[in-house]
Amino acid sequence: MDYVNLGRTGLKVSRLCLGCMTYGSSKWRPWVLDEAESRPFYARAMEAGINFFDTADMYSLGESEAVTGRALRDLAGAGWRDGVVIATKLFHPMTERPNDRGLSRKHVLAAVDDSLRRLGTDYIDLYQIHRFDPHTPIEETLEALHDVVKAGKVRYLGASSMYAWQFMKMLSVSERNGWAGFVSMQPQYNLVYREEEREMLPLCLSEGVGVIPWSPLARGFLASDRRRPAGGENARGETTRSQTDPFADHLYYTDADFAVKEALNQLAEAKGLPPMRIALAWVLSKPVVTAPIVGASKLHHLDDAVAALEVKLTEDEIKALEDAYRSKPVLDHS
Repeated sequence: MDYVNLGRTGLKVSRLCLGCMTYGSSKWRPWVLDEAESRPFYARAMEAGINFFDTADMYSLGESEAVTGRALRDLAGAGWRDGVVIATKLFHPMTERPNDRGLSRKHVLAAVDDSLRRLGTDYIDLYQIHRFDPHTPIEETLEALHDVVKAGKVRYLGASSMYAWQFMKMLSVSERNGWAGFVSMQPQYNLVYREEEREMLPLCLSEGVGVIPWSPLARGFLASDRRRPAGGENARGETTRSQTDPFADHLYYTDADFAVKEALNQLAEAKGLPPMRIALAWVLSKPVVTAPIVGASKLHHLDDAVAALEVKLTEDEIKALEDAYRSKPVLDHS
């Protein structure tokens, strides 16, 4: 496993980050693995040298954080906290109460304490805003985040999907006020969603912000040998998640996406490798990318992700994968 700095910080993170949305409670989503089922995935990740784990308060409504904290503490043993980098997020509703969501000062201060309790730790390595909050003044959010850093509850701050102008404005306000700024961005980025190449990724490269893409395999769309469906057939795969994840319908499965998938399948067959490894190797080939966030519901998914670190694509292979892409509307910034 290789380790790299997160943006311009001195924090060393593994080249892959284990995404923990898949682990928590099947009561939240039918494809989520309960605690006993999820434990082998944390173990396999740590055996592979992964030290970077990403979750969020809204995943399984807090249970993912609890499961992640217990797994890391039990598996790493004495001194466990020094060996792992824990990232979590806030923004989405946790209850029906109007202040139990968003990025107000009230919610930031309450949410960080709730996450610390569930994770079973006294600090969070990377605390991220899950989305931009248009209903709260930027200054209110950024000062509250600065305060939790200065209180020792958080080491670094990160952000996730938003427009580049919004992110640049937040970076500028933090710098102008001498507040702790964002050191990472978590955008959607994969072979069938490349809209962040327009502005967000160049911005991150310019400002030295680490990039930890979510959904590098397009919610599993790129991980299998799935083909363009014949007339009337279901475009989804055969896994529980692909059959019960309507959010994926909003993001993927267009004709253009299947054209990219066909190019991916052809290259995978030519190289004698699973499509997942090629798709992830493409993300890893981008200099702006620090560590893709990979999810796994089967252990071989995690093994393939680690194996992708050894796959080096040529310029011609990258071009073959990219030529089929067609621009699409910006998705999931709210």
